[in-house]
Amino acid sequence: MTGLEAILLILAGGAAGGINAIAGGGTLVSFPALLLARTPAVVANATNTLALVLGTGGSLAAYRRQLAAVRPWLARFVPVSLVGGLLGAILLTVTGEAIFSRLVPFLLLFATVVFVAQGAIRRFAGFEAGGAAHPHSRQVWVAVVYQFLVALYGGYFGAGIGILMLASLGFIGLTDIHEMNALKTVLSSLINLVAAVYFIYAGLIAWPKAGVMTIGALAGYFLGAHYAQRISQERVRQIITAIGFLISGVLFYRQFLR
Repeated sequence: MTGLEAILLILAGGAAGGINAIAGGGTLVSFPALLLARTPAVVANATNTLALVLGTGGSLAAYRRQLAAVRPWLARFVPVSLVGGLLGAILLTVTGEAIFSRLVPFLLLFATVVFVAQGAIRRFAGFEAGGAAHPHSRQVWVAVVYQFLVALYGGYFGAGIGILMLASLGFIGLTDIHEMNALKTVLSSLINLVAAVYFIYAGLIAWPKAGVMTIGALAGYFLGAHYAQRISQERVRQIITAIGFLISGVLFYRQFLR
């Protein structure tokens, strides 16, 4: 690893951490940076997962005041997040990335549309009366199954899992975007953690590159989470929506037009 590559990875880790702290999709910055630093694709994916999960600590520290409010939801979502993340990581080591990479743009576009229209969707489905504190059981089971699928994808590749989760959390009735971000951060960190442990076991980590990228990711996660809480919830929602549509567009271009 050259000095220029180290600088590239620090900057990419910082940008990815900041994007992930607000919405998700930071992998679309950090993963290509690892490829530019001459890292094989599967090793880059594994190294990126480890670097970003270590950097998540900065974001969790910034969201510590919101964690108490979302703790009741952890019992529902943590088990499926861990199982899905592990199965996704195993899947990466035994299959190619072509099929999943072609699905990513559609997944992100779908999640962004659901995030934008979550209120109308809940009213149409007849869930409006339940609220976040006492959601309908059907809502919860749909969200749990959805979270498992997000975790499966997250362990496999993970670009945009934050946006996918925010769409689901809005569907079950959570309305405070900062609390939603706190819960999303915990769940995404667990998905990445279990995947990273498996990648370490499989010997897929480029350790020097993971180390320098983690430095940037720590700073990016903390600053992104810190400043996201200083602006209005509506503005954060607008930023998340913009990131979702932007990333979807970039991925559609990369997969089908380039």
